[in-house]
Amino acid sequence: MPKKTPAERPPGRRTPAAHPAAGTSKRGETAVDLRIHGAVVNAVMSHRLPPGTRLGEAEFCELYQVSRTTVRKALQRLAHDHIVVLRPNRGAVVASPSPEEARDVFAARRALEREIVPLVIRNVTPSSLKRIRAAIDAEEQARTSGDRAAWIRLGGEFHLLLAELAGNAVLQRFMMELISRSSLIIAVYENPGAPMCGNHDHNELLGFIESGNIKAATKLIEHHLADIEDRLHLGAPERKLSLAEALSGG
Repeated sequence: MPKKTPAERPPGRRTPAAHPAAGTSKRGETAVDLRIHGAVVNAVMSHRLPPGTRLGEAEFCELYQVSRTTVRKALQRLAHDHIVVLRPNRGAVVASPSPEEARDVFAARRALEREIVPLVIRNVTPSSLKRIRAAIDAEEQARTSGDRAAWIRLGGEFHLLLAELAGNAVLQRFMMELISRSSLIIAVYENPGAPMCGNHDHNELLGFIESGNIKAATKLIEHHLADIEDRLHLGAPERKLSLAEALSGG
């Protein structure tokens, strides 16, 4: 048999700042692509890049010493994740979800997660309960360390995990897009000075899943999502930083 050539290994898992719905690295992407992607996501989630900020290719090229081709790959990935909008002949800007879109996204999430939670309970296993507990612990660690970007990301990943454990691939695919959009909405519209809330709802939900209480779990997930939406300050942030300042954590 002919000797097989080793397949090119994709870059490893992203850092905690990676976006919840961004998925694993794809063929053709490089470590620099992912680094740019992660830096922009982290800056948006940490309120350093407000909506409407122009993301100039030349600035990225200078900051990261890479070609425009590399920058465009990163921007295309960000556009796929609904973090930026690519405007023909005008470049990329940080996405500006409207208050109406925010309400629509959370309404859609409530509709989907009402269906997901009962499926999680019906399919529950000791292994899935351990995964849910690990997700809650990771979220709490980000909160106590003050890492807001990771806290937002891990909150989204908790809900994506539930969609996975529900065992419905279609619902999971829909949830990936909604989590991507709602993570940006939370980053944009939640008051930057607001305290990072504890995981009381997620812990309580785990208890209902363990006990098989579908009615209580469904009611809680609706309340939980409504509470997140109620905390949003639906007005555009006023702070403006340069791209270099934002990406450096300025």
